[in-house]
Amino acid sequence: MSTSTTGTVKAVTYLRVSTASQIDGDGFPRQRDACEAYARTHGIEIVGEYRDEACSGCTDADAREAYGEMIARIAGNGVRLVIVEASHRLARNVVISETLLDSLRRLGVRVIEATTGADLTDDSDPGRILIRQMLAVVATYERNALVGKLAKARKRIRATGARCEGATAYGSRPGEEIGLARLLDLVHAERQSYRRAAATLNAEMIPTRSGKPWSAGSVQSVAVRAASRIDGTSTSTVERIEEIRRRSREASARYRDRRRSRALSSL
Repeated sequence: MSTSTTGTVKAVTYLRVSTASQIDGDGFPRQRDACEAYARTHGIEIVGEYRDEACSGCTDADAREAYGEMIARIAGNGVRLVIVEASHRLARNVVISETLLDSLRRLGVRVIEATTGADLTDDSDPGRILIRQMLAVVATYERNALVGKLAKARKRIRATGARCEGATAYGSRPGEEIGLARLLDLVHAERQSYRRAAATLNAEMIPTRSGKPWSAGSVQSVAVRAASRIDGTSTSTVERIEEIRRRSREASARYRDRRRSRALSSL
């Protein structure tokens, strides 16, 4: 099944990855390439990209920041075409998938799957609806099966005493201590949003481990992981946050002293 588009049509793309560890991986570039390839083939102009980072395919629309921004833009500027790499990038839960598609359909928006050219919002053919819903069910099954396999694998590895939680946390490698301290200071001491903290870190040229710009998702990932690493007997949320603030204030003071020293040495 394919959809042909004639003339110059404007569209936005919607991208999504499920976990924070995928933000700097191949997921977003792969999805972007597929959407752009479809747009080039069909003479479509992409005027915006919306990407939900560390957002499960079972997440409702209200909890999707980028999806909400996309809906607001669509309502305001007349764009009536959304391109996704595949249907499971929109959602992996059949109920949520159909809910999202219905809300877009009500706005007069078409959603195109780049890999197949299928119009996911076309409900004129009962057979097409059945196939779409079956694919969503299969995607849900595959997700649940993968989660189960990974859980069993982690359990086996932990039983051997080995580490199995992925890459080492940001701040654990040489040179990252200052960046971690500044990030925690912005999030917990200055109470900046993840998005604003990312902009501040980029403006201050504090590098990420990968060398790519900070994003709201990457800031959230580092901040949450740092909170989980706090040791001691404190177990309540309030005590944990206070411990983070204390550590970040101390490290931030060292960070400011180093910046001041650099500025003086450059005079």
